[in-house]
Amino acid sequence: MVNHIVTKINSDFSRKLSIFCLVFSAFIVKGVAQPYQDYIGAGHHQGITVRASSAINGSIPENTLNGSGLDSRIMEASRFLFQAGYGGNLSEIRAVSDMGFEAWIEDQFTKTSLPMTERLPQIMNQIYAARLAAGLSNEDYYGPWAVHFHYAYWTTIMTEEDVLRHKIAQALSELLVVSINSDIRDWGPGLSSYYDMLGTHAFGNYRDLLLDVVYHPIMAYYLTHYNNPRSDESANVRPDENFAREIMQLFTIGLYELNQDGSQKLDANGNPIPTYDNLDIKEFAKVFTGLSAARIEPWAEEYFPNGPYFGTGIWAADKTAPLAMYDDFHEPGEKYLLNGFVIPSGQSGEQDIAMAVDHLFRHPNVGPFLAKRLIQRLIKSNPSPDYISRVAAAFSDNGSGVRGDLKAMIKAILLDPEARAGEAMLAADQGMLRPPMNRVIQLVKSLPLENNRNRFWNNGFTVLNSTGHHIFGAPSVFNFYLPDHQPVGPLSQVGLASPEMKIHNTSTGPQYFNLMHDMIFWNFAWYSWEGEEVDESVRFDLTELEAIAHDSELLINTLDKILTHGMLTDDTRSSIRTAIEKLNWPWNEDWRDDRVRMALHLIMISPDYVIQK
Repeated sequence: MVNHIVTKINSDFSRKLSIFCLVFSAFIVKGVAQPYQDYIGAGHHQGITVRASSAINGSIPENTLNGSGLDSRIMEASRFLFQAGYGGNLSEIRAVSDMGFEAWIEDQFTKTSLPMTERLPQIMNQIYAARLAAGLSNEDYYGPWAVHFHYAYWTTIMTEEDVLRHKIAQALSELLVVSINSDIRDWGPGLSSYYDMLGTHAFGNYRDLLLDVVYHPIMAYYLTHYNNPRSDESANVRPDENFAREIMQLFTIGLYELNQDGSQKLDANGNPIPTYDNLDIKEFAKVFTGLSAARIEPWAEEYFPNGPYFGTGIWAADKTAPLAMYDDFHEPGEKYLLNGFVIPSGQSGEQDIAMAVDHLFRHPNVGPFLAKRLIQRLIKSNPSPDYISRVAAAFSDNGSGVRGDLKAMIKAILLDPEARAGEAMLAADQGMLRPPMNRVIQLVKSLPLENNRNRFWNNGFTVLNSTGHHIFGAPSVFNFYLPDHQPVGPLSQVGLASPEMKIHNTSTGPQYFNLMHDMIFWNFAWYSWEGEEVDESVRFDLTELEAIAHDSELLINTLDKILTHGMLTDDTRSSIRTAIEKLNWPWNEDWRDDRVRMALHLIMISPDYVIQK
């Protein structure tokens, strides 16, 4: 099924044949004086003059060679823009195609957006003002909490240009997991700050990101090293081991030693070699002690007239400020870490943490460990060992001797032949199940919207409850899905992983269908939880698509370019065509709207779309 590479030629074949004969003759004549070194067609026609005895409408002779009827570049750009972002409309796709993928990535590296910690209070002020204008009281209005963070997140996703940064931030959020399935759901500023940290470091160095993760109050509370005390044997108190375990298992080195290609190293008996044991966890736990609040929430200052201290409750802490080290509560003495590495006695707690993070960062596992997980979030579920090795090499050395450069990793992932080559899409083991939240984002970013109040306040919980997937919505620190998850059935039988299949089940599957039905047919792109007095539902504006709805093939082709990157199969096309062509009646033009919505719905629930190749 070669869909992506197939060119679509709408001109009359016989006329094309006659023009080709003329072109071929002209080429021979020109070739006598000046041999043509390039192939002809698809825009490669420099020095070639095309003439014809006649032309019909816009089918001018030059179109035979200039590539105007070929969609393969648009399809490839559409696919790339979903991998590197969340898709886009035809104008945005063409812009990426014209710029070139590497140039687009470099341009994205220069773009920034308004921090969530600044956007969140702006939205809260808009809500307060709108409520007052509607005669509503703000006295008992709760927030900012997770739903208000969602408003800020969706506003950023829908309005800012640095889409690559936010795609990488999402990928990192599913690696360095915190979740609103905990008390942190109540702390909108803290969630915003944690997300800003991911976005800031998305194009930075992984070591710097790890260090900031250690000190972030949201992570420290979620993985319980906030107010983690030194040992006190008389009181049977020992350092909490939770973060110490997860920074190794989930954030850096994993459970077993790895080769650069991501495969497990084996001992003399053919068994995998553990990277750490329980004693190692206990030693790392000593490192992450003594951290507590650096600042107090303004409303809590009356309870802490002398400022924060070790033991300050998280409810009173400023959850946007990096934690402070209280050395009196930090475990003293040497710490014996991995492979004989020892943190010396007599250092400050901050020095201990810096050495421990650097020690993990330098471990040879980190490159392949991180490479596989980022490839899985952006490109495919089952990257080849060679692909992992190439990306891990970019982590080890960005070309200038720098380790951990995420920019180098991003370019290596997105520009690798395994990500770009069309032939790879034909293999059964390639691709991935599109993450559900990403499908919703693509749909609303690809189509015009009616948004009279210019607000993008998506409550987020509708998507999370329907699909099991939304930013910071993971059920546990192990994310929504494990990287090696194998659903029972044909995939597990041939040893293939499909992480996203973990949340695709008898509940979320039908609910995704229903969500698409409600969004598309009931025209609710999304809604906030603020009520019509304050906000209004965002709807689709399908006018442009309705204008071409009379031509079912053109409508399907247009949606194929935007949503499925040229991957619609003949069977799916036929099913959609049959369904929409029945929608045609003479008494009004409503059939145009119905055709567009039916085509959209059938594409969004089709295997051709749901499986990203």
